[in-house]
Amino acid sequence: MKADIFLGIDMGSTGLKAVAFEAGTGATLAASGGALPYAHLPGGGCELSADAIEAALMQALRGVAEQLGPRVADIRALCCTGHGAGLYALDGQGRLLEGRAVASTDQRASGRARALAARWGDALYQEVGCRPWAGQSSLLAAQLFDGDTGGHRVIRRLLFAKDYLSFLLCGEIATDASDASTAGLLSLQSGEWSALAFEAAGLSDLMIRALPPLVPAGTVIGRLLPARAAACGLPAGLPVAMGAIDLLASLSAVGAVKSGHAVAVFGTWCVNAVVAPAREPKPEVGAIVRHGPPGERLYLENSPSSMANVAWLARTLQFADAAAVVDCAMSVPLGAEGLRFLPFINGGGVAAGAIAGFVGLKGHHGRAHMARAVVDAVAALHAWHLRRHAARGLGVPGRVAALGGGARDPRLVRLLAGFLGHAVERCGDDETGARGAAGHAALSQGLRADEALPVRCVTVEPEAGTGQAHAEFHAGFEALIGSMAPAFEHLSRPAR
Repeated sequence: MKADIFLGIDMGSTGLKAVAFEAGTGATLAASGGALPYAHLPGGGCELSADAIEAALMQALRGVAEQLGPRVADIRALCCTGHGAGLYALDGQGRLLEGRAVASTDQRASGRARALAARWGDALYQEVGCRPWAGQSSLLAAQLFDGDTGGHRVIRRLLFAKDYLSFLLCGEIATDASDASTAGLLSLQSGEWSALAFEAAGLSDLMIRALPPLVPAGTVIGRLLPARAAACGLPAGLPVAMGAIDLLASLSAVGAVKSGHAVAVFGTWCVNAVVAPAREPKPEVGAIVRHGPPGERLYLENSPSSMANVAWLARTLQFADAAAVVDCAMSVPLGAEGLRFLPFINGGGVAAGAIAGFVGLKGHHGRAHMARAVVDAVAALHAWHLRRHAARGLGVPGRVAALGGGARDPRLVRLLAGFLGHAVERCGDDETGARGAAGHAALSQGLRADEALPVRCVTVEPEAGTGQAHAEFHAGFEALIGSMAPAFEHLSRPAR
């Protein structure tokens, strides 16, 4: 008897992939997908066309179906996950407004976010668990569809990345608490949409007509439409389950939700998370997310760019890919002979107006020094956020897992371990988001996700004999970031 198969679809900030996992072994049976053609616009815009999303989704599903062959009949359910916030706004015909989605790394609402934070920041943190930030769905809607004069009324439905994929596949509209809460739109206390969040953004009327119902992750919300099934080669009527935001899907995939240890996600975003019981008073962290059980919270320490810094350098200095950046970086010692990088290519979560830049650049520095400075800073920023969690008693002491595309390279994980001063677990491959989504698909069919789709982790130790050097570098990194706040503020002021 052949084992059941569960399908997870993951739409991140750079690509979309579909992965089929075998129940019982957790083995990857098929995987397909590729990069998404995000357009980088003046003023910090980052958009993706509706046609590109649909094409990438169907191509990934066809690829999986072709690889599975006759075993496609063993798929029992599918589920989607994706990056949080951003803007997926639908018109009255169920199409993305202006034919495009907006990524969570979009910076065009930065000024609006700073102004809103000055007025509403503390109240919003208590209500929804985060202060205003540029990539929030509400702020992007107000910025791009002129919330000040009512232009946002063209929005008929407000979704998130995973929900838009599910809508394309089954025609049903719904979301879950993890996406709504990460976007700062959910009351931590009630678990319902927050009137204060929409009022602060000037979008109170969206609550009346545009918000989807909240459904628990692992719930069947619809069935694969016959036309979609025929186009991609999957069984018609396949159950489509509600998923969770990609971070929570990844945490679920590696068991961090149950164990409570910290997780660093080396993705486009610098994400550092711990699942722990709700606390009052609320600890001062980057964000607090309500995702499921009323007494449990997801505590986040994030910045908008982790591997995005490496991708920028690869694009700008014409490296073949991120791995080539790391290869070049490792030809230079830690510290890049005095060159430092501020790793905020998409903005920062450490200070208002944080931006990227090299500090200490001299004539003897070359391409390899720049690569090393970027790689050092990416790992150091993760360690900076993780130390903030630990200082607040969040997470199991000495236990951190590294996930995401960057964690495929053990050298980055070893660098993080050096900055933290203890071993770091490197879990599975970089398909943990899709694995977590497949786990929610399994849950929708009455199975326990951790038993249906087990994952293996390996331990990465710090490089021997480098403890003092890593500690000194990280102390200097923290001091540099702290000293840059006035410069960030100065540079964020509009030019006169």
